[in-house]
Amino acid sequence: MPLPEMMRAVEISEPGGPEVLRMTQRPVPTPGAGEIVIKLAYAGVNRPDALQRAGSYAPPAWASDLPGLEGAGQVVAVGPNVAGVTVGDAVCALLPGGGYAEYVVTPAAHALPVPEGLDLKQAACLPETFFTVWSNVFMRGGLQAGERFLVHGGSSGIGTTAIQLANAFGARVFTTAGSDEKCQACLDLGAERAINYREEDFVEIMRAEGGANLILDMVGGSYIPRNVKAMAEEGRMVHIAFLNGPKAELNFALVMAKRLTITGSTLRPQSDLAKAQIADQLREKVWPLLDAGRVAPVMDSEFTLEQAADAHARMEGSTHIGKIVLKIR
Repeated sequence: MPLPEMMRAVEISEPGGPEVLRMTQRPVPTPGAGEIVIKLAYAGVNRPDALQRAGSYAPPAWASDLPGLEGAGQVVAVGPNVAGVTVGDAVCALLPGGGYAEYVVTPAAHALPVPEGLDLKQAACLPETFFTVWSNVFMRGGLQAGERFLVHGGSSGIGTTAIQLANAFGARVFTTAGSDEKCQACLDLGAERAINYREEDFVEIMRAEGGANLILDMVGGSYIPRNVKAMAEEGRMVHIAFLNGPKAELNFALVMAKRLTITGSTLRPQSDLAKAQIADQLREKVWPLLDAGRVAPVMDSEFTLEQAADAHARMEGSTHIGKIVLKIR
């Protein structure tokens, strides 16, 4: 059936808090070469959405100005030169933007099948988080079985995914979280030790274990020099966000003495090819774990599209455990 001309969407009226998100009408996108259009059932809510809303994470010039970097639904249109995806397929996809809407366009190579046993609500929570964790922990960070892995923010969407994947691939998993409830959730997912950062010093704990071989950090700020102290010789640190700011004073003599590697990345600005390569690895190495039920998204709460501001407030309140979703239809 032909697609409608207009759709419901949530736009950012001006930079600011959650209240600047408002409902609007936008034209339904059309696919270009290599692209598909998805009629979304659910969209994931992520920290980059809030950063974009606040005016500190501008979308690329070629992307939609609407927030939303992941979702799941049914393919309703296919552009030229698309292989492996057809109209009617149920998919979840990494999006360049535009996920807070009824329809979205994205490269077909960034779409993956909905894993067996998962519904569209759960599948909508996979792409942004799994692309980020796999590319940074395994591709960039090179995590190996038996290594000591420390992930900060273990109860977040990124954290709950990183704990499960690292555990599934044989690493020893340590994590930080801000309450006993959140720490218990991390332990239930496979963490060996969950550190309540309000009561314990992760530096001393990791030193007693021999140091972290790999740290995934989304906190930044004062955590950066503390991470260096907590790392083992030849350790690696990967930065993916800076909730406490990107600046810190760092003793590089310690970096040199321990022969450390410090790196990081952001996902959205990477090329379509780079994201397709991540998708290929996920399809081969991670989707079988999802199909088998060995790994699953941790769900926190659901809001309607019209309640996008409430979803952002929930996320920024940092009381959630796992993923927050918007129900589109």
